Amino acid sequence: MKKRLSVFVLAMTIPFAAACGNEESAESHENHSHTAANGDLQEVTASAETLPGFLDDKDDNMRAIYLAAAKHAGVLEQMPCYCGCGESAGHQSNVNCFIAEQNGEEITWDDHGTRCGVCLEIAATAAVMTEESKSPAEIRTLIDETYSEGYAEPTPTPLPEA
Repeated sequence: MKKRLSVFVLAMTIPFAAACGNEESAESHENHSHTAANGDLQEVTASAETLPGFLDDKDDNMRAIYLAAAKHAGVLEQMPCYCGCGESAGHQSNVNCFIAEQNGEEITWDDHGTRCGVCLEIAATAAVMTEESKSPAEIRTLIDETYSEGYAEPTPTPLPEA
């Protein structure tokens, strides 16, 4: 219950942003990071329980959203992102704003979400609604309705099965 409440608090406290920042970072953390072609910093960790070093200076809410993104990656793969990352970074869904790749337990984290309120809001909303036993189709409907006007074109994410 505590984790569910903390994710709910996250959804309510993330500032509303219309688009992602264009800040690029080439910093490295213990030689485990690299900069993707789109400028996003990526870092591999052994599991979802080990967050990347680029989150070390971020607040607890952001770290919690990254953990929730890993926990609910299957749902986030079915949610579009409306920040413009489909066009600018080649993302296919909201999960790509947080996770570039998962190979077994190993995760390649992406720092795109650290610079984008829209990405964070969508992930937090999807995580909260998943914890409330909402279906991916119900979550997708809310996400699409919420971001259909005044935001960038969504990522090319297929609709979830009903």
